[in-house]
Amino acid sequence: MTLLLTRSQITGLLDPDTVMAGLRAGFTAPAPDVRPLRIRTDLPGPGTATALLPGVIDGVPAYTVKVNAKFPDAAPALRGLVCLHDLADGELLAVLDSVSVTAWRTGLAAALATHELAAEHADSVSVVGAGAQARMVLRGLVRLRTVSRLTVCDTDPVRAAAFAAEHEKLLGIEVETVGEPRSAAARADIVVLATWPRGPLLTAADLRPGMHVTTLGADEPGKVELAADALRRARTVVDDVDLAVSMGALGNSGLSADAAHATLGQVLGGERTGRETSEQITVYAPVGLPWQDLALAWPVYRAAADAGSCRSVDFLA
Repeated sequence: MTLLLTRSQITGLLDPDTVMAGLRAGFTAPAPDVRPLRIRTDLPGPGTATALLPGVIDGVPAYTVKVNAKFPDAAPALRGLVCLHDLADGELLAVLDSVSVTAWRTGLAAALATHELAAEHADSVSVVGAGAQARMVLRGLVRLRTVSRLTVCDTDPVRAAAFAAEHEKLLGIEVETVGEPRSAAARADIVVLATWPRGPLLTAADLRPGMHVTTLGADEPGKVELAADALRRARTVVDDVDLAVSMGALGNSGLSADAAHATLGQVLGGERTGRETSEQITVYAPVGLPWQDLALAWPVYRAAADAGSCRSVDFLA
């Protein structure tokens, strides 16, 4: 039998601290023998289709395959499924809503990286793009460090105001809104970019000593949030060098692999240093890796199986 796990069921079974611990373990685990694949294609219309496979982590007896549809003007903009298979015989253990899986794993991995790379006492944050990814980054980041001030920027002023009001209540801190990414960057030591961009939002001139920037929007060909000179000026950390060049922040800005200082796994595992001084500028520029889906899908599946309250179906019936 295959468990069917909806968004509300997944979020009800997840805990941010547990997820971040699992993501940290995944980043520092031995690299799998199989290279991660992100397959993306344009559709005859406004959307794209993307598949991520295989999601494997050393010691986990399962793997994931994720299939997403991306339609920037839709709500939600991302729709799809994560299939969890038994690693021994391919049995389909569960089918999960990919919107929640993607938001949690991307946002909390970004929170983990942001905390690791930002200056120790940095406590002012700006988010550009008031959507699900920024919301999850903040949800994780406030569990890792003090956030005393928040600035929100979005192309939709109504959405920005709603995000600001929501987080004033949730976090009990001052939240302001601004209309331009550069204004947001000028107000914070930590900047999170989570947009659907086709041109740079910030350049090297917008970066100050001691600043950290996490850029989440450059996750497929053609998408750029940071200009090449900004990535060059900063100590740039990626999740996978090859993918960062082929479809991520580096290649999309015309840069090669030598622009990457390290991967996050190397930094978390102690193989490479992250930030070395309080004046250094750091950037985290992930694309998103298939194993991150497994880091959420496996514990959710086990919790759901133990609870015995989720729907299931026999696809072979």
